[in-house]
Amino acid sequence: MILSASEIRRRLDGGGGLVIRPYNEASQQPASYDLRVTGHQILARGACTLVPSLEWVELPADLAATLRCRSSYARRGLIIGGGFVDPGFRGQLTLCLTNMGAEDIVLPPSERVVQMILHRVEGGTELYDGRYQDSSGVVKAR
Repeated sequence: MILSASEIRRRLDGGGGLVIRPYNEASQQPASYDLRVTGHQILARGACTLVPSLEWVELPADLAATLRCRSSYARRGLIIGGGFVDPGFRGQLTLCLTNMGAEDIVLPPSERVVQMILHRVEGGTELYDGRYQDSSGVVKAR
């Protein structure tokens, strides 16, 4: 089940173990939350650029997330790789953004680029404890 905006807000406010910091009401969508980029970013055409999310995210054992490119950027040729976040993850997300469009894409600071869709995990007890735990800034591949 995908969490609605009201359920996301409830989980943030009511001790549901979900953390999105800093939370921005303008990023809250009916069934997702738009992640923003840190700083000014230029996504060169034909290149994959690693960009940290502005938000620090913490997922409890019963939530996972799927990351999708916002449609306004997808229409310009932007795609995202590595779009799944396991239960128990804590940290900034490293967004793998590839510009397949005809020209460079400029992202101003705090631009909403990626949708984070939160899913309920039934019977989840195992938590993520990998290399990207407590990430801050861009974390490159192993």
